[in-house]
Amino acid sequence: MAATASAVSDALLAACRRGEEAAQFRLYNLLSYQLMGVCLRYCPSRAEAEDALQNTFIKLFTRLDQYRGDGPFEAWARRVAVHTSLHAVEQHRLRHPASAAAADPDDHAPDLPSDEPSALETLAADDLLRCLATLPPGYRTVLNLYAVEGYSHPEIAELLGISEGTSKSQLSRARQLLAQRLRLHNYAPCPS
Repeated sequence: MAATASAVSDALLAACRRGEEAAQFRLYNLLSYQLMGVCLRYCPSRAEAEDALQNTFIKLFTRLDQYRGDGPFEAWARRVAVHTSLHAVEQHRLRHPASAAAADPDDHAPDLPSDEPSALETLAADDLLRCLATLPPGYRTVLNLYAVEGYSHPEIAELLGISEGTSKSQLSRARQLLAQRLRLHNYAPCPS
């Protein structure tokens, strides 16, 4: 395995593969804060994000043999957290179909360009997370996948089972809605 250029050492991963609890606890401590941030961006509630985080670590520990060392372990773990969180969102949508339908406006809107300058750089991370959490789930998911995780529209379409056009329109609408909310609050923190 190639040496990892990260806080997660090959020795730590080897110990985790052997099932050493102390190593697993260390890995959890190294990555839990970062991965919880990923889960919070996708899941509809903190409780579901905590469940997604727990499921992420279960997958990490049981699927360590799938990590090939081609890149930083953290990037692979983040990808696992994204997929686990998307699954949690889908499960939430299936359990609560009425709220999911009401929260997701027209998925097939035209891809409108946004002429608003981004104010995201002026917000603190916590303020931004609160603003993002107020977006409808579909918009929030596409925005996170595209702008935060760096997925392309074809990749997002495949992950979510939607068309590329829907991915583009949801991104555009998410940006517009976020800009409206930021203007409404004069770039102040969004309501919790």
